[in-house]
Amino acid sequence: MNEPRQETGIDLTRERFPEGIHICMIFDRDEDRQKIVSEYLTAGLRQGELVRYAVDVTTPEQVRSWLLELGVELPPEGGPFSVFKAENFYCPNGRFEPREMIDGMLPRFEKFREAGYSGVRSCGEMTWAFKGIPGSDRLLEYEALLNTVAGTFPHTGMCLYDARLFDGATLFKVLQVHPWMIVRGKIIQNPYFISPQEFIKESKSKQ
Repeated sequence: MNEPRQETGIDLTRERFPEGIHICMIFDRDEDRQKIVSEYLTAGLRQGELVRYAVDVTTPEQVRSWLLELGVELPPEGGPFSVFKAENFYCPNGRFEPREMIDGMLPRFEKFREAGYSGVRSCGEMTWAFKGIPGSDRLLEYEALLNTVAGTFPHTGMCLYDARLFDGATLFKVLQVHPWMIVRGKIIQNPYFISPQEFIKESKSKQ
C-alpha cells in the first residue's frame, strides 16, 4: 500500500501543490494542451496514482502517443492508466446527473484506496457538453459541487476548456468554479474563484 502524501506533483513547474486540487485549463492551442496534459498525466503515473483521461475531440491512441513521446512506459489498459470517451463517463445512463456523479465519488475513491493507489488523477475534455445530452446544461453546477467533495483519499482533477469553442461568458463562469488555473504553463491559485455555495446561489437567482 502506498503511503498517503500531503502534496502532489504536477511536473509543470518544480513547485508542489496540496493534494486534491481542482484545476481548469483554458487553451486555444492544441500544442499547449498536449504538453501540459502529458506532463500532468505522467506525474500521476510516477506517483502511483490511478490516472484517467476522458476524451472527446482527442482519440485514446493520440493520448497514448503523447506519453510514449515522453518516454513513459504505459501500463496495460485497465490498470493504473485508462482513456475513455467523456460522454460515457459523465453520462453513463444517457443523461448528465451532477448530484449522482458527486455522490458516487467517495465510494469509488474508497475502492481505489483499497486497491493500493496513492491517489486518483483525472483529466477531462469538456467539449462533450456540446453534444446535446440531457442535463449537460448543468455542467457548471457539477464543477462547483466538485469543490465540496472531501475525504482522506486525494483526487486531483484537470478540466479542459477550448477557448475557440466556449464563449467568453461561459469561460468566466468556468474560472469561478475552479480554485486553481493554468496560466502560461504554470498552476496558480485562481483569483476569480468563488465558493460553490455562492456560485450556485447566484446561478439560481439568475434563472
